[in-house]
Amino acid sequence: MTLAELQRIKQWHVNHRADHPLEYHLWDAILTLWVMGWVGWLPAFAFNEIWTMPLCVAAMAAPSLYVSWRYKAHLARRLRCDWANS
Repeated sequence: MTLAELQRIKQWHVNHRADHPLEYHLWDAILTLWVMGWVGWLPAFAFNEIWTMPLCVAAMAAPSLYVSWRYKAHLARRLRCDWANS
């Protein structure tokens, strides 16, 4: 995902925070994981904690995985995802 896509989705959540509070907080959690992954890989590498690398990679991929999961559920009509089309 590009930063522009992350920003577009975040802006939608900020604009609709009152209508969709759970989605707003869930997206913040996903972005927190993303930042933790990017910040955590260098110390993990520097301190030779190789076992944490897969966790960092998974955290870095969290926004893309979450968006693709939500979009697939939206297309299958299991859940409505208004920000997918905005």
